Amino acid sequence: MRALTWHGKRDVRVDTVPDPKIEEPTDVVVRITSTGLCGSDLHLYEFFGPFLSPGDILGHEPMGIVEETGPEVTALTAGDRVVVPFNVSCGDCWMCRQGLQSQCETTQVRNEGMGASLFGYTKLYGQIPGGQAEYLRVPFGNTLPVKVPHGPNDERFVYLSDVLPTAWQAVAYADVPDGGTVAVLGLGPIGEMAARIALHQGAGQVIGVDLVPERLIRAREHGVHVLDMSEYGDHVAEEIRRLTDGRGADAVIEAVGMEAHGASAAEAAQRLVGLLPDSLAEKAMQRAGVDRMTAFNTAVDAVRRGGTISIAGVYGGAMDPVPMLTMFDKQIQLRMGQANVRRWVDDILPLLNDDDPLGVEGFATHQLPLDQAPQAYETFQAKDDHMIKTLLIP
Repeated sequence: MRALTWHGKRDVRVDTVPDPKIEEPTDVVVRITSTGLCGSDLHLYEFFGPFLSPGDILGHEPMGIVEETGPEVTALTAGDRVVVPFNVSCGDCWMCRQGLQSQCETTQVRNEGMGASLFGYTKLYGQIPGGQAEYLRVPFGNTLPVKVPHGPNDERFVYLSDVLPTAWQAVAYADVPDGGTVAVLGLGPIGEMAARIALHQGAGQVIGVDLVPERLIRAREHGVHVLDMSEYGDHVAEEIRRLTDGRGADAVIEAVGMEAHGASAAEAAQRLVGLLPDSLAEKAMQRAGVDRMTAFNTAVDAVRRGGTISIAGVYGGAMDPVPMLTMFDKQIQLRMGQANVRRWVDDILPLLNDDDPLGVEGFATHQLPLDQAPQAYETFQAKDDHMIKTLLIP
């Protein structure tokens, strides 16, 4: 089959690789019909090379048609249409029963001290072949895939793999009071969808912060009060306070993460780590603070006293400095983590109807053949061609 594989920093290629096969009696093999390109994939493209091996298949936002089932699979049959959550979770362990599928005890990567395995995402998360491919082996066929109806096009459902549950959890963790204000830092796919969900759930005001014109325009069109970082810069938290009677936002969703703009020293450190041999770079990332903390520090500044910060952006450093005195003094509540995809599916599915209240139809700015994936990564990294969300079609 054809699959998008990692070969080095900013070097991904579509190669011919062996087809996946049934390995366990509860496996299924899915023929991929659509698969997303995620901002988290760019971390692999740019930063997480020490934890990847040449030939690793990337991608964690797939959906498709069941082609083959293992002998113990009873919930699906060949021909069923499914979305594959990015968490590789069993659905039966204690953590999964608590709705914490991202901490699944069956697939935890214990030798790395990490939580549940993820599709297409480094040895820290199990080095499981990903979904930017023509076919994908999916374990736990009775409990992991989300069966969806035939008929509507893929874009109606594909975001159940990651974008929708990640944004939904970000809003749930933000705990925005009825009629309250939430500020969303970063209006990429997760941040923008979180803003839409917050408005749908009754937030009185959603303030979105970014510096990419296309993102700001899209968010404004969906009712978000947008702030352009290139205009407000270091004063964005001050403007958020001005919009909230001087207090700050009731909640801040931080959807940027470790590659935020405006942290030149940390950016230089990231580049330095990227020049080290893999063994040294791996140790540096596991033992040092190498994240750009601008977005996090802005969240601490912009949230009101007694408010909540919900972190959806990915971080990779082990010893990042955080303003503990300020956080303690402001009585900030902090929640974060990989989305527990299966936890939120039942809440989200009823909204994927013909009324489309979250605007999933047309959410992708680009739909490209899988063979164009390397160019798509390059374009997405550079924020060129008005690219905000891309679906790859094998």
